[in-house]
Amino acid sequence: MTTEPAEPVPAVPAAPAAPPAPVVPEPAEPRAPRRPRPVRLAACALVLGALAGGGAGYAVQAQRPPTPLPALQVALPSYPADTVDPAALAAEQPGPLAIEGDLTRLLVSAPEGSTPWGDHPDKPSWISIGELAEEKGDSAKVFKNLASRGFRRAAEVSWKKDGVFYRVQLIQFTADHADEAKHTYLALPFAEDANGGYRVDIVPTHWAESTEQYYYGEVNANRGSVQLAIEVFDTKPTNPDTLKDLAKRQWERLA
Repeated sequence: MTTEPAEPVPAVPAAPAAPPAPVVPEPAEPRAPRRPRPVRLAACALVLGALAGGGAGYAVQAQRPPTPLPALQVALPSYPADTVDPAALAAEQPGPLAIEGDLTRLLVSAPEGSTPWGDHPDKPSWISIGELAEEKGDSAKVFKNLASRGFRRAAEVSWKKDGVFYRVQLIQFTADHADEAKHTYLALPFAEDANGGYRVDIVPTHWAESTEQYYYGEVNANRGSVQLAIEVFDTKPTNPDTLKDLAKRQWERLA
């Protein structure tokens, strides 16, 4: 007995679903017309008021007769009746700088028997603003101070004799900063006609980064745009007569 497979029964396709009914939007209610705001009404009123006022003012001004303007009054230049004396006029003008030319020629020379003081020049020589600042304790501060005061140039001579160090400097400032040379602060005069003074210390001072001591003496004076500075470093209190004699000889070279 043979058995045959049964034939497959074809599936009946399902009926398509009915499309959904279209949704009809309800008509929107009409909006009520906007009412004019109070701000707009006020702005319109201001504009109309300005236009009306301007028009009324123009109409009133147009009916008035023209007013003539006053005549212009200009003062005529006046000249002195007398002629100018050229010599008197020249005498009233500021004179040239008191000191000009080579400053090194105005410095005193190191005395006989002296020796150079380290790297400092023992002959009258020019020095820069940087070299001038390096000789002081606060070099950066001294450099800025000189530069801001109108530093122009400087000359120096230094020497050592009998264990005493001497330094003589001439520092000149520019013409528009000539008053900077007048910063003299020493009260004891070393000469009757000198614009400056001197001092000597009776208390010793230590050399920088050293236990060695020295006694300090200085001179400060000015002539025109040039400032005179003398410094003495001694192992004992400086003799005032020696310092004044050096200051007088240097001052005479500037006079």
